[in-house]
Amino acid sequence: MTTIAVVRKNGVAAIAADTLTKWGPAKESAAYVVNHTKILRVGENLLAVTGNATFKHIIEDYFGGDEPPPILDSVAAIFRTWNRMHGDFKEHYFLQAEEDKEEAIESTRIDVLIANPHGIFGVSGQRTVQEFSKFYAYGSGGDYALGALWSAYDRADLDAEAIARHAIDAAIEFDDGTGPPIESFVIPLAAKP
Repeated sequence: MTTIAVVRKNGVAAIAADTLTKWGPAKESAAYVVNHTKILRVGENLLAVTGNATFKHIIEDYFGGDEPPPILDSVAAIFRTWNRMHGDFKEHYFLQAEEDKEEAIESTRIDVLIANPHGIFGVSGQRTVQEFSKFYAYGSGGDYALGALWSAYDRADLDAEAIARHAIDAAIEFDDGTGPPIESFVIPLAAKP
């Protein structure tokens, strides 16, 4: 369980996540787990990961090789990377094919938010890639976070990072799968031609 959020405002992208890990009813807070982060740096990108706790290790290992970091500067580039990654996950990390035959596309079962100098993006489990103009949230507390993002975004007194943290704070308040402390990072956006 996790809640992650990403915000684009005034030339800055911010990404935030909670740090709680849950295994059934058991809660493992950042006070007990040293490697509690859900936000990974991959080259110029910040990736916030939801899903099974093992997914962050898989993504970290997958992108941590000797190859140059992936270029995730557009919807098309992210889709190509994720589609290749899905096949590699099945082969090298033993990702199980989904049992639900109702879905047309096999799911990777990971929702990821990306912040980089080129914008803010989301990748769903079915590898749908979206570029967001203002904000978005995923995870067990995602609905609470989206409401908080919507209500706070136009406030002049809040910057992108404060809004992203506010969203995670709302999820912490109402979702039992989201817990403190909050981690957040900012990255300047490149000027668009």
